[in-house]
Amino acid sequence: MFGFLLALVIIDGLLMSVIVLLQAGKGEGLAAMGGGGGTVADGVMGGRQAATLLTKATWFTGGIFLGLLLVLSIMSSQARTPQSVLQQEFRSAPAPLVPGAVDPTLPPTTGTGQPPAGGVPDTTG
Repeated sequence: MFGFLLALVIIDGLLMSVIVLLQAGKGEGLAAMGGGGGTVADGVMGGRQAATLLTKATWFTGGIFLGLLLVLSIMSSQARTPQSVLQQEFRSAPAPLVPGAVDPTLPPTTGTGQPPAGGVPDTTG
């Protein structure tokens, strides 16, 4: 379920970005309000344009996007309780050593657990 909703969020986000990019620029940004294209009164009290199909689609896909993200955030917070990083790290304990087993990485020892009298054998040659 979580994966399905996540796929829907991704598809909706891609669709919303395409819809936004298809819209024509209005030229009514901050530059137009400061005297770049009109007066401040025109920018603040200008007539409202009719909502086009692309504008309505942007609002619709944006609402779906936010709603899906809210549902996903609730699902993800309930699915797993917070755990310590140390608990996750030490969860896999090393395998216990079998009595009498020889570790090949250690130097050879005598029966007393001490290295041979000559020390570590020379393997160079």
